[in-house]
Amino acid sequence: MNAEALQWFKSTYSGDEGGQCVEVAACPHTVHVRDSKNPAADGPTFQVTSDAWAAFTTFVR
Repeated sequence: MNAEALQWFKSTYSGDEGGQCVEVAACPHTVHVRDSKNPAADGPTFQVTSDAWAAFTTFVR
């Protein structure tokens, strides 16, 4: 899926001052992740399964 077509968001805990944030965009079976400092459509992203993302977010809480 094209990065421009995805609806990206970052945590409500993230401030507007920049820093070390990631943005995510969820699809039915995949979560796309990118660095919020490089949101260009052709910037680097990676994808993980929804199950892997759920396990990760559970672990980091």
